[in-house]
Amino acid sequence: MKQIASMALAAVLLLQSAVAQKQPDDARIYDMVKMRLANDADIKGGNLEVEVNSGVVTVRGRVDKERARAKVDRVAKKVKGVVSVVNQVKVEP
Repeated sequence: MKQIASMALAAVLLLQSAVAQKQPDDARIYDMVKMRLANDADIKGGNLEVEVNSGVVTVRGRVDKERARAKVDRVAKKVKGVVSVVNQVKVEP
């Protein structure tokens, strides 16, 4: 009986580990979103603030064109692990 319980516990731990490895952590998502925003020619996202909580990305700051504001969503959503994007970027020419 103890062997069965031990094997079941080991199986659960392995499954949890596999699931955890498939879900990118917030720090990695943050780094990737910041990099992609900063490197985008339309967005020039060096001045944008990014927060990530359980895969939900919130972006704040200012851009000079509506096109750049709309592109923030598209760029951030392309990052693996992003669940949704909350775009709080304001357009201020």
